[in-house]
Amino acid sequence: MNGDEKQDDDTVTLSFDRLKAVTALGRGAKGVVFLVKGEDFGELLALKVILRDCIEKKSNKNESDSEYKRVCFEQQVLRKFKHPLLPRLRGVLATEKIVGYAIDYCPGRDLNSLRKKQTEKMFSVDIIRFYAAELVLALQYLHSLGIAYRDLKPENIMIQENGHVMLVDFDLSTNLPVKSATSSPPHYSVTVKPDSVTRRRFSPFCCNSGISPEDSAVDSMMTPNEPDTAKKTNSFVGTEEYVAPEVILGKGHDFAVDWWSLGVLLYEMLYGTTPFKGSCRKETFNRILSREPELVGEATPLRDLIRKLLEKDPKQRIHVEKIKSHDFFKGLDWDSVLQISRPPYIPTRVEDENWGTDGNNKIDVELFVEGVFGGVGDDKVDVVNNGEGNDNEKVLVKGLNHNLCEIDNFLVF
Repeated sequence: MNGDEKQDDDTVTLSFDRLKAVTALGRGAKGVVFLVKGEDFGELLALKVILRDCIEKKSNKNESDSEYKRVCFEQQVLRKFKHPLLPRLRGVLATEKIVGYAIDYCPGRDLNSLRKKQTEKMFSVDIIRFYAAELVLALQYLHSLGIAYRDLKPENIMIQENGHVMLVDFDLSTNLPVKSATSSPPHYSVTVKPDSVTRRRFSPFCCNSGISPEDSAVDSMMTPNEPDTAKKTNSFVGTEEYVAPEVILGKGHDFAVDWWSLGVLLYEMLYGTTPFKGSCRKETFNRILSREPELVGEATPLRDLIRKLLEKDPKQRIHVEKIKSHDFFKGLDWDSVLQISRPPYIPTRVEDENWGTDGNNKIDVELFVEGVFGGVGDDKVDVVNNGEGNDNEKVLVKGLNHNLCEIDNFLVF
């Protein structure tokens, strides 16, 4: 990125003088994600932009979990990641009106959009196995860094250009101490294997597994065990249909909340709906606390895994090593999962030359964001996700105060 400055930590400082905003990819409650292209490099990036007034107004309230702190935390964790299923911080941008940062662009949109393209809005078991395996590896890596993700849902699972997933949106994540402070996260290096070898090993995962292009490698050394937490957090955070029981009860939670959310996600991929959705937030929470998931159909390893992930007692809930050794993943070579060169769905590369607002190829990002959020107060929040209908809402209640209120979180992608 010639011409752009670098910060002390080698993070590139981006400038609108050398960036072209091609189109708006999605809108959240406090910001917009743009597809941008640099004049000095041809690579497309996703630029997450937030109005300064929004986060500064929030931070001035001296709230312990302010929007400002969440924005800073997200940038900090992005700098840590060295994993093919997690985004890289590609640059930061700041003006008097906005702040923003760029990550890798995923042309395949999100897993929810992909599911809705399926004939019955559900995935086959083999496709679920592929995406589930990648999510297990991504969550295990995050946990090895002491990061609880806390917002696993299909809208936050993007499909990269190579067909592998990428977790995004870490503003609700948090650091939790791990038992061993000397443990280090696994290292990943790219070594793509020949396609013929990969297809033989992962034939159930390849493009003949049910997702057509029209719907439309990495060696790993995994940590031997998931870190044990030395501390829990009491923050009430997450998306309501995916929130774990211990979060609702406010008795403290740890990494186990991510495995609960994985169970909800697998259920949704199998049945086309989440297991505890009610007519309102209160009913949804009551169902999460009191009901068992309705796993309709014959007993299968997948349904058994979902049941164990949706164990209401976090101490009894299945964790990473038992997940990886579960019958659902029987015969899977975990060290080779990321080497597959033909995942179930590989997005078609979209040419961006004609994109833009009203046919123009240049968007004034500051004016765009100001126009969307300049008049928005705390009592007015309109959330849109990529034009898709979405009933999911993020909720955040500080500490043990469970007066459920809508929070102006940044819901993107």
